[in-house]
Amino acid sequence: MPRLLLRATATASAVLGLAQTVLAGSFLNGHYEALRAHELAAMALGGLLIAQLPVAALVRRGAGAGGVRGPWWPLGATVLLLAALGAQMGTGYERAVGVHVTLGVLLVSGLLFGLVGAWRPVAAPRATSVAEPVAGPATAPSTGSDAGSDAASGPGSASGSGSGTGDGGSGRLPRPTGAGADAVEVAP
Repeated sequence: MPRLLLRATATASAVLGLAQTVLAGSFLNGHYEALRAHELAAMALGGLLIAQLPVAALVRRGAGAGGVRGPWWPLGATVLLLAALGAQMGTGYERAVGVHVTLGVLLVSGLLFGLVGAWRPVAAPRATSVAEPVAGPATAPSTGSDAGSDAASGPGSASGSGSGTGDGGSGRLPRPTGAGADAVEVAP
């Protein structure tokens, strides 16, 4: 439920932010009555972002999602957007147009990034199970004719110039083997 509320507030905020660009453009084109609507939309955006704060905190808390904590970004982004909006409103009232327009571009960009993030599908929580420890990198049994040679230490081998994790230089962990290995979920 908190994720749905975050999507609703992020969508409404983005719509208000885009409306602000239209209202500002109208004002700069000489439609001076658009300035009052621009001011009211800024106040509505502030109220919406204040309402989004507890929603973002609930998303972070996990709100009944099996004890899994949510991401930090909605809460941090909402706080930053509120601070930017405060500075934006201050520069608007001071008629510091150059700073006001620049902050406006950044603010609307932040609102749109928040919109995309809110609608991004939630990743499924990873399975947390304990696997048996792996004794070491798996090596092929010696055929006898190569015993004592360094043929196994060429490029791409576990003892070669890999990442030092027994992964053969691929950067991937070896698949678990042995008893209980089928209980571990391994992504391809």
